[in-house]
Amino acid sequence: MNLLAIETATEACSVALIHGDELIARSEIAPRRHTELVLPMADDLLAEAGIGRHALDAIAVGRGPGAFTGVRLGVSLAQGMALALDLPVITISSLAALALEAPEEEGTAILAVIDARMGEIYAACYRRDDSGGLIALDDERICTAESLLLPEAGAWQVVGSGWATYATALSQRLTGTLHSADGMRYPQAAHVAELALREFKAGHLQAPELALPVYLRDKVALTLVEQGRA
Repeated sequence: MNLLAIETATEACSVALIHGDELIARSEIAPRRHTELVLPMADDLLAEAGIGRHALDAIAVGRGPGAFTGVRLGVSLAQGMALALDLPVITISSLAALALEAPEEEGTAILAVIDARMGEIYAACYRRDDSGGLIALDDERICTAESLLLPEAGAWQVVGSGWATYATALSQRLTGTLHSADGMRYPQAAHVAELALREFKAGHLQAPELALPVYLRDKVALTLVEQGRA
């Protein structure tokens, strides 16, 4: 099994490769440099594994939500590579990938939260299942930190840049004890690959042209008045 995964939805640019039983990855916090980094990262991983692109079985990608340009870049690259190599695509929520950045701890809910700028956050809640995967506790959404509604849980872990920006407001929304919080975590291709491998085994594959980004925010630019209010 050879699966290449791309995640460029946030400040972190990362690529991962599952090669047999091994997972190798490259990642760099590099705002505005994703375009120049992502393909060389992929080539480095393939060279390290000693395989060419034609040995790949599938392409996985973090489909967002996240920065509009980053999400579009990742999905476009995955589509282009898959079309050229006649491969299926597996799209994975960038928030789900982020949730796997939380430490493995039984009995806790995980809030994955990305700073969406303009006074808003992207958020979703999960818990780990018995096999190390994720179960969604609610839907992905975009909202203000102050208006975030969370499901009931006795203990929480929070990961993502949204915590770094809105820790005070988010802590007031939690329904139970806060066990850990890390605002310096970003979605990583390694976790996209882990989740995609499960989807691959389950037969949940897409044709490249059907692999779509998820932005959540319909409007990506604000007027000067709207910027002032935000």
